[in-house]
Amino acid sequence: MPINDTLNAFIDHGRIEVPPTKEGTLSGLTWALKDFFDLAGVPTGAGSPEWLATHPVPTKSTPVVDRLLGVGAKLVGKTYTDELAWSLNGENAHYGTPTNPAAPGRIPGGSSSGSAAATSGALVDFAIGSDTGGSVRLPASYCGIYGIRTTHGRIPLDGAVPLAPSYDTVGWFARSPELMQTIGDVLLDRVRAPRKPKRLLIARDLFDAVDETVRNLLQPSVDRLKAIVGASEDVDVAGGERDAWRNAFRVLQSGEAWAAHGEWISAVKPKLGPGVKERFAAAAVMDPAEIAAAKVLRNTIVEKVAALLADDAILVLPTAPGIAPLCKTPDAVLDVFRARAIELLCVSGHAGTPQMSLPVAKLDGCPIGLSIMAARDCDEDLLGLAVELNN
Repeated sequence: MPINDTLNAFIDHGRIEVPPTKEGTLSGLTWALKDFFDLAGVPTGAGSPEWLATHPVPTKSTPVVDRLLGVGAKLVGKTYTDELAWSLNGENAHYGTPTNPAAPGRIPGGSSSGSAAATSGALVDFAIGSDTGGSVRLPASYCGIYGIRTTHGRIPLDGAVPLAPSYDTVGWFARSPELMQTIGDVLLDRVRAPRKPKRLLIARDLFDAVDETVRNLLQPSVDRLKAIVGASEDVDVAGGERDAWRNAFRVLQSGEAWAAHGEWISAVKPKLGPGVKERFAAAAVMDPAEIAAAKVLRNTIVEKVAALLADDAILVLPTAPGIAPLCKTPDAVLDVFRARAIELLCVSGHAGTPQMSLPVAKLDGCPIGLSIMAARDCDEDLLGLAVELNN
């Protein structure tokens, strides 16, 4: 039976059902796929009517689809994404805004907006998204669910529309850490048992970047993590360079996005929505020298974060600056909030590390997430720690 989509989470051209190909660990569960990933026989729209109209229907599915169908999970549709995935808001000028079930009247977060809304509202058991600059972690925080950005390159992205390939990753949402872990056992290569962290690092400078009210609400969960891990210490991650790290992400993402889509944009001249239009216009005239300088800084960030997270350390940080902004918040206000969010979200993007957002607190009835980050290829450790924190 088709999903009764009460949340505007599912895209019309993706209203399909695909039964599992085998029984397995996810038998009896339903899931949704962000309309940024190919599904054989179904158009990929990438949040853009003109992308939908100018690209052929794929004949092969992205590998994630085959893995999940092969362990018993039933696919029940494709979900909304922000236009070409280049937004953190979840408001699509062409298709509308999925409802945030955990904070009605507020944005769900993007670009994996439909997947987050469908999971939060229990239309599905779990959903697949993609995360470049926070597009799983931020909606997870806004919608009060679990969400993980996996180690860059660990899960194949064949059959996914690119945004910034050196940052793009697969991620997923669920309402329990146990299901998050079970999905990880299916999707992550080189599966191993999670290791218990040896050190907990509290990102002092990133907690300083959010309001005191948010810090205070997250503190009990930080204290519980301290008790689980044992050894802990405060560290500065970006220190006085938060703005420089955020700007480097902007520059590199812009350069890669134009490399991926500039030719199509120049030929088709699509009617891009607010925000997305301006970002692509700026990307078209990026200074190569600025891109080169940002690459140098990124290399430094990679080394610094790898050193911090060595020897089974876990970094804890806020997922977002605060609760989800109200729908129809003026663009200028959203841009300021977006910049603050990217300061928190760009660290794992630059470093290619896994990061998981946990729904641990509420402010004015709206969810706020706390994040844990591990070294590259230590995704299992995050999933295991989330289960332990929940017990």
